[in-house]
Amino acid sequence: MRKIFTLLAALTAAPLAADPATINNIAFSKVGGTFTFNVTIAHPDSGWEHYVDAWRVKDLDGNVLGTRQLAHPHVEEQPFTRSLSNVEIPADVDTVLIEVHDNTSGWGPDIATVKIR
Repeated sequence: MRKIFTLLAALTAAPLAADPATINNIAFSKVGGTFTFNVTIAHPDSGWEHYVDAWRVKDLDGNVLGTRQLAHPHVEEQPFTRSLSNVEIPADVDTVLIEVHDNTSGWGPDIATVKIR
């Protein structure tokens, strides 16, 4: 009986695979020399044990231009939109990537390409 209990305990303690975050919408604006991005994300946040905790803007060479940290789960607010302001993007960059991170799976597979110029 002990082996069954140990196996059951191990299975219930392991994190469950969940659907990755998806990017539903991206809006951006340029004011002066910087950009503001408004990103709408959907993810089956389940609480502190599994939630989207960041999204970022990168150039096509992989350089991170800005990161929006998310301080808490959005269990009751799906999808949700958060902004990141004052993103400096070099003048020769006309396309950026948006990626989403969750606290158990890391950077997700849904990467949005945004033409900004």
